[in-house]
Amino acid sequence: MGALRPPARIWAAFVVAVGVLGPSVHGLAGDAAGPVKPIKVNEARAELGKRLFFDPRLSGDASLSCASCHAPEKGFSDGLALSEAYPGSKHFRNTPTLINTAHRAAWMHDGRMGTNLNDVTREMLTETYLMNMDMRLMQERLKQDPVYVKMFKAAGLGEPSNGGVRKAIPEYLKTLTSRGAPFDTGKMSEAAKRGYALFTGKAGCAACHSGPRFTNDKPHNIGVPENTEIFTDPLRHITYVTYAKFMGVENYMNVRRDVGAHVRTHKADGSHVGRFMTPTLRELKYTAPYMHNGMFATLSSVVAFYNAGGGQDPNKDKLIKPLGLGTQEQIDLVAFLEALSGDPLTGDAFVWKDEIPDSYEPIENWRQVKN
Repeated sequence: MGALRPPARIWAAFVVAVGVLGPSVHGLAGDAAGPVKPIKVNEARAELGKRLFFDPRLSGDASLSCASCHAPEKGFSDGLALSEAYPGSKHFRNTPTLINTAHRAAWMHDGRMGTNLNDVTREMLTETYLMNMDMRLMQERLKQDPVYVKMFKAAGLGEPSNGGVRKAIPEYLKTLTSRGAPFDTGKMSEAAKRGYALFTGKAGCAACHSGPRFTNDKPHNIGVPENTEIFTDPLRHITYVTYAKFMGVENYMNVRRDVGAHVRTHKADGSHVGRFMTPTLRELKYTAPYMHNGMFATLSSVVAFYNAGGGQDPNKDKLIKPLGLGTQEQIDLVAFLEALSGDPLTGDAFVWKDEIPDSYEPIENWRQVKN
């Protein structure tokens, strides 16, 4: 395993600045690091999806929108160690960024959903501890809104429907693509260039954090310490119990750790307990705290954790070993990680800024109007 090649326009400057050149980690062009490619979208559906994303009427009690936990100014995350959840409960994991999410091979920190964004959207809307939405009720709410009636028709989706929602929101998510990061524009600082050399060389980070999004989309155990709040806060614990029971976790009432990707395999020897999907390294400046349970508040603490060889866990991945980085090397590595964050996606193209009503004018002759 060696180094990933950066985009061509950066490579020359990198060689001059750092003076080292290593073999490619992967021989496939698809694994080469570089800007995340935009996805072609249906603009009318994406615009509809944007309004839906910011509409709290898509939750059971109309108090939460998708943007409640995936805030644009926080890299479409929420800035919390453990996310909030539907009123009356709390979540047991950190909210991941949705930027570049349409490129993912599997979703959720445990990777349990690996089909398509249509299914993911349905899960987020209907899960009791997330948005707790009965999609029949949601459909009726949308039909009451004249703006939605027009937007669904303009998007080629007919009248407002559950299936239309599950097509429109994913179309909007496709627009959330990283752009303008110093790594992509060739404007990395000298410290970031040195950090990139460490990333692809001595530190060996590229073994798992590869490709344009800097992830292999696979689960690994790096020994992240448990966030005990999951089990000491009754509202978080009951949410974890709900999840664990549904996912078939053995002895779930007595489990005191997040089993992670174990739910995908249920290996009898427990060797997959504690594995979590390798996160993207894009937009890290906006998405603290880090790890699936928010246990690290800063990038410096993340780098220090890896430098020490990760945490203590009998199932820890053999790739995780002490890195032997000095203080300045750790600072340089952080500088590189920060250079993977680009322009915030907070403009009109990504945020619905018009008012969304919570009530409607009475429909004239409502007895004669089709639902």
